Amino acid sequence: MADFFTMQPGEAAAPVPPGPVLSRGSTGMRRIHRFLLWAYGEAPDLVRSTAPGDRARAGYVGEVLGNFHKVLLVHQEGEELLMYPRLAERAPASAPHVDQMLDHHRQVRDRVESIEAVRKRWMQTAGAGDRDEVAQRHEDLQTVLNEHLRREVTEVMPVVDRVMTDKELSALPKHGVDQHDKKFLVAYLGMVLATNPPDERRKIFYEEIPAPVRLAYRLIGRRMYLRQHSMLFPGRPIPETL
Repeated sequence: MADFFTMQPGEAAAPVPPGPVLSRGSTGMRRIHRFLLWAYGEAPDLVRSTAPGDRARAGYVGEVLGNFHKVLLVHQEGEELLMYPRLAERAPASAPHVDQMLDHHRQVRDRVESIEAVRKRWMQTAGAGDRDEVAQRHEDLQTVLNEHLRREVTEVMPVVDRVMTDKELSALPKHGVDQHDKKFLVAYLGMVLATNPPDERRKIFYEEIPAPVRLAYRLIGRRMYLRQHSMLFPGRPIPETL
């Protein structure tokens, strides 16, 4: 996945203003995007792995997908509140790219909203028709999301690194932490660590994660992550984490 964030033919980055690099926003954005790429890459097959009538597994997989949706939408919300307004103000030449990214956000939100009713119904019925519709709608979402996750990093974040500080960008993960149940977050941390390269895991854990969260992860989060992965992907080796 290291080469995923590569500009495609016909794509062009926003003009990068002169001046020093003020933040490591591109690095942090790659890290959360790797998790989202993994989560939504797995989603369609996770749904299809559920046998018709298996309401226990449909309920469990559906709940996990609902958590993925919340992480995704809260992530986008944080960017819209805390990053894109500053970017538009401080780098006016990036306006077309800002508009494109916000349009991607709208497309993603619309698709997530279109999934919700059928996802909840499938969790109750485990019907084959609902299952196939949930899987297909996740594939549609994945197509839009993958383009957005790539282009946000390649086209927009180099400008963000020049016009926003690390302190300002630290408000984005804090916004996410404030919106989620803390018990969920410590298990989610295991997935973030596992979906990033080994040489970055220790940096994420020791440089970006507050000490109380690190302790909670050591006490319960890692065990929750291991259990969740084994339930979602029975028989599959569990990716390494910390």
